[in-house]
Amino acid sequence: MSPFMRPYGIAVLSGAVCVSGCMRVGPDFQPQHEAWSEHWSSESITEVTQQGTQPDVRQWWLIFDDQNLERLIAAADANNGDLKIAGLRVLEARAQLGIALAGRYPQVQQASADALASARKRSDGANPRSGAFVQYGAGFSVGWELDFWGRFSRAIESADAAFFAAQANRDDALVLLHAQVADTYFTLRVAQARLRIARENAQLQKRSYDIAQKLFKAGESDELDFQQAKTQYLGTLSSIPDLESQIVLARHALSVLIGRPPGPLPELDAQAGKEGLVPLVDHAVLQDVPADLLLRRPDVRAAEYQMASQSALIGVAKADLYPSVSLLGTLTWTASSLTGAPSTLLFAAGPSVTWNVFDYGRITNNVRVQDARLQELTVAYQNTVREAAREADDAATALIAALQRDTILNDAQGAARRSLTLANTIYREGYSDFQRVLDAQRALFAQQDAYVVNRSNAVGSVIALYKALGGGWETEQPLVDAATRAQMRQRTDWGDLLNEGSQSSATPGRAEGAPR
Repeated sequence: MSPFMRPYGIAVLSGAVCVSGCMRVGPDFQPQHEAWSEHWSSESITEVTQQGTQPDVRQWWLIFDDQNLERLIAAADANNGDLKIAGLRVLEARAQLGIALAGRYPQVQQASADALASARKRSDGANPRSGAFVQYGAGFSVGWELDFWGRFSRAIESADAAFFAAQANRDDALVLLHAQVADTYFTLRVAQARLRIARENAQLQKRSYDIAQKLFKAGESDELDFQQAKTQYLGTLSSIPDLESQIVLARHALSVLIGRPPGPLPELDAQAGKEGLVPLVDHAVLQDVPADLLLRRPDVRAAEYQMASQSALIGVAKADLYPSVSLLGTLTWTASSLTGAPSTLLFAAGPSVTWNVFDYGRITNNVRVQDARLQELTVAYQNTVREAAREADDAATALIAALQRDTILNDAQGAARRSLTLANTIYREGYSDFQRVLDAQRALFAQQDAYVVNRSNAVGSVIALYKALGGGWETEQPLVDAATRAQMRQRTDWGDLLNEGSQSSATPGRAEGAPR
């Protein structure tokens, strides 16, 4: 390069470096919130919720004041397999972000070294001589594509949003896990309550069956009363194995949720006396309006971060439409073992421009593919928000219905109990036949069972409401537990990433180019 051209070339290259990363093709991400979601409200949710500070929606299960449930959820946070996988995917996304960040630096770095042994015959008159020599060489090449059109900055933006999406997905795994543990725990409690009712009614009907059998054998009643009493007793008795099976299956499900094989559950045995009790919670406590909670749901946030990630990929694809500007450099050294042979050092550097001019529509169609995927994710996001609103409204509506039925069914079971007392009295006094006693027993069993099942529906609706509003995303457990970190360190150099994974999950902030 001539002395005159050298300053000019340096100025051009300096300008290229300055522009690098400043011109980013492709769209800047814009959240796609529908107008209704910003101010959404529901009369049903308003009716069954109240503003308060305790319990926090992030730990909504405290509203049940049940230490068994709290122990189970703590065990699930520490040992659940799906939650561990979600935490590892956050680490994976963080490593992917590191790959994208490497695009800011030289992409091609090659070093080489060689040695070549040679022999040749040399002659000077009558004294021919042969000799051997070794030729050495080493070289280093660097290629650095400037981020002239924002290809690498868009890729970093995409990976950054994907990292936050992975965090939101882990939060969503927590929401689902806590709801599953609570649902399964109360399924167990309800089955225990129904089993107690079935056994009590079976004992009651057994006495009637024994009386009817004695009267039939003594010839004081016909066979019809005996067979009807037997049918009713055996029918109630047949429900007991099914309820016992439900209890065992619920215990198995809880064992798997807390990361254990089916077996003993000390968390349940630590606080006895609640086997036949099903709580009634008539409201949910919220710290924010439903519209904000809805958009803060982890799966909604994850869907929005995925949109942001895909939006940046459009820019990555569009950058292929423009020339690629790179800086190339080569340093080569050669030498020989021949006496007096000179060594050489060669240095070459300069810009390089490549442009896929004739791509036959490949790049353009790739941009279209990325844009279509963004639109798909946009529609999926909007569907996720609508489905979240439906789930919350459905849960609140179901809770209202269960609360209304609770009082009615409580009165009904009281009336059924009183009817059985009266039926027994007038039967003993001879004013009624045995059929009325059997009818009263059947009604009592049915009403008591319906009352407990409705309580189960109410509890399930409260859990579903908190889940629909995205509650329960907090845990004190790290992304990766200590044993897993130690195992991974033995296999791979993770640097400081595993230390980052030891931190507890938190609601992510705004990523570069990602939604709020």
